[in-house]
Amino acid sequence: MKYQSGNAGRIFITRFEDGEDPLKELTEFARKEDIKSAIFWLIGGLKEGRFVSGPESDELPPVPIWRELHGNHEIIAIGTIFWYKDDPKIHLHGVYGREDSVKMGCMRDAPEVFLVLEAVVMEIINVKIIRDFDEKSEMILLKI
Repeated sequence: MKYQSGNAGRIFITRFEDGEDPLKELTEFARKEDIKSAIFWLIGGLKEGRFVSGPESDELPPVPIWRELHGNHEIIAIGTIFWYKDDPKIHLHGVYGREDSVKMGCMRDAPEVFLVLEAVVMEIINVKIIRDFDEKSEMILLKI
């Protein structure tokens, strides 16, 4: 295990509107506010999105299992923001529910807010953490 100790910086309360893409909005928000490291929590609704619900096997590099959301779903999620090269990268894992169906996974593509989605973003300061390409997994992973 590798780690660094940091401090809480600014704390933002955000609201995403119906139809917005929260991954895109969080990326632009991090760029605008120059947030290099952060943790965030989401609560609200999504009506679309593609997410990964695990790899097909324990082999590396992993082959993702893709799933989709269609129609409104409740969401509760947690994520991080760390930069890869010149761009903030969002890593978001959530639980998505509708009626008696509950799904969970890493939201990666085209999420769309249903009605409203709220976020609390807590900046982490005094750390030097980035994302970088990992050859073994062929993924962009946290580098501490």
